[in-house]
Amino acid sequence: MLNIPTQSFPAPSSQQRVAPSGQSGRNKVALKPGHSLMDWIRFAKSGKDLTGLRGRLIEVTEEELQKHNTREDCWTCIRGMVYNVSPYMDYHPGGEEELMKAAGIDGTELFDQVHRWVNYESMLKECLVGRMATKPAAALKAALAPPSPTSLAPPTSLAPPPEKDSRPRYDWFQTDVSVHLVVYAKRKIPSSGCTVADLEAGALRLEVQLGKMSYLIHLRLSEEVEGSVAVHTAHSVGKIQVSIRKQAKGKWTSLGQPLDSHNTFLRQKDRAVFYRDCVLQSRTEVNYNTHLFRLRLPRGAVMNVPVGKHVYLKALVQDTEVVRPYTPVDQTLSAAPQVPAQDSDLYLMIKVYPDGALTPHLNSLHVGDRLSVSGPEGTFSVRALRDITHLYLLAAGTGLTPMARIIGLSLQEAPPGSVGRRTGLLFFNRREEDILWRSQLDQLAAECESFQVEHVLSEPSESWSGRRGRVDRSMLTDFLERPDGARCFVCVCGPAAFTQLTMELLKQLGLSEEEVHAFQG
Repeated sequence: MLNIPTQSFPAPSSQQRVAPSGQSGRNKVALKPGHSLMDWIRFAKSGKDLTGLRGRLIEVTEEELQKHNTREDCWTCIRGMVYNVSPYMDYHPGGEEELMKAAGIDGTELFDQVHRWVNYESMLKECLVGRMATKPAAALKAALAPPSPTSLAPPTSLAPPPEKDSRPRYDWFQTDVSVHLVVYAKRKIPSSGCTVADLEAGALRLEVQLGKMSYLIHLRLSEEVEGSVAVHTAHSVGKIQVSIRKQAKGKWTSLGQPLDSHNTFLRQKDRAVFYRDCVLQSRTEVNYNTHLFRLRLPRGAVMNVPVGKHVYLKALVQDTEVVRPYTPVDQTLSAAPQVPAQDSDLYLMIKVYPDGALTPHLNSLHVGDRLSVSGPEGTFSVRALRDITHLYLLAAGTGLTPMARIIGLSLQEAPPGSVGRRTGLLFFNRREEDILWRSQLDQLAAECESFQVEHVLSEPSESWSGRRGRVDRSMLTDFLERPDGARCFVCVCGPAAFTQLTMELLKQLGLSEEEVHAFQG
């Protein structure tokens, strides 16, 4: 019997569901009725033979893999494991065409380009054919690989850093009662916060996100410490200090022993997603099908999610790990500066779908229950808002979530000395009762002269006096005012069909890729 190795979840690094300016992430297709994720989970557990091998696991040669390259007989390899994905074709949100690109070949790279965050091992475990046969040359290379370091070593890089000698470094110092780790980023650090610290059972994990790069410190501390962590950042000089109190007074002879991926500097998309267990503090109704979930980080965790970034929630549903991205919001919608606290809670606005893969589980949680939450993910950068005079936000449904904090930031950071940057939200919903945070949006618009919100309903009541219909060219032309000399930027978020159509319309209106950012949900 083959010894199938356990793969870490999720696959190393997380593919951002937020596309770079003007680019779409993955293309979704309309699935047939009865082909949702939950339908797939039920089908996969039906006991049917989805591999055609009657439960056997085999070693697959490259030549054998290449034979299985048709719609009816499609095998693909992901990280050394071979799956028969033919039964999954009709359930794949990206459609048959996307899966067929990896037919009969190693599809790891194609998979990573689109959805590294997906737990394919759990979703496709009933489709597992076996593992790829190891080539002699590869086996010899693995046998001769140098052993892992057993002591603290100089910083290493698993990917070329952006510039020579630009990789961060760290040092540490101590007093009788505390130990302090200092990271020198060698560049300015965004004020929105880019450091995530996790201290649990004597192990310290500190990730510093620097643009597209990630610097990681991961240590088993040499002595026992208190359970909380304090993080202080000097943004202008690129210095981060992490302070931890010792349980017993005295001097340490060393900081600790390195753990997995310690002292590495690599592309963030190549970094494995790390989860910590948060506790549900409260669930507040926003409207009839949407709630505001308040999650508390563990005592030893410090994490401030930058504006425009999202986190992943992970849960076990019917013995299958399900992961979904959600963009945090502030507790309320406000133009007043909200200074992040060391122990700030996480607020997630989540719409519950009765037939959803994850949201019914989330809705069943009680106060005190735990939920696995990732660190910040995403490619959106607040640098895109610099020097612009007009910011337009086009949102549909829960596509409001990334826009909520962008609105607050935009109103706080209008160009100095200016009358004020104009920020406009065009918010699409079906009916009035679907409009999230309507009273807060309308109140903010009444209080801030530079903020405008317009609601558009596709199924309005007879008494509705606002805009009606769906997104179209004439509506966008009317809303997107671009006076001479204006510097505009547009953000789009909503269901896949809404985002795709809106992006096409914006292109027709002459907006460049640099002027548009699409959040892919």
